[in-house]
Amino acid sequence: MSVTRDEVLRIARLAELDVDDDTLPELAEQMSRILDYVAQLSAVPANGAMKGFVPGPDAIRFRPDEVYPQPLAFGPDEFAPAFKEGFFVVPRLDQFE
Repeated sequence: MSVTRDEVLRIARLAELDVDDDTLPELAEQMSRILDYVAQLSAVPANGAMKGFVPGPDAIRFRPDEVYPQPLAFGPDEFAPAFKEGFFVVPRLDQFE
């Protein structure tokens, strides 16, 4: 795929970049090479027939990603000044009533 000079100027304007006229051919050539590479990547079949690469021996298996609650060193009822039925008991603020 070939990127033209006008397309480079349009992309530069959208990206709010100031591009010199001297660098336009080089940028067009680099953008064309990038688009050619992306076209090559899209040609690779992605139907799942190929096994994904995992570094290391095949015997390494990943553990399941599971979330468990972390146990506390001691419960809140041991360090809270007042704890009743699973809640912290705090003094009433009479000025807001």
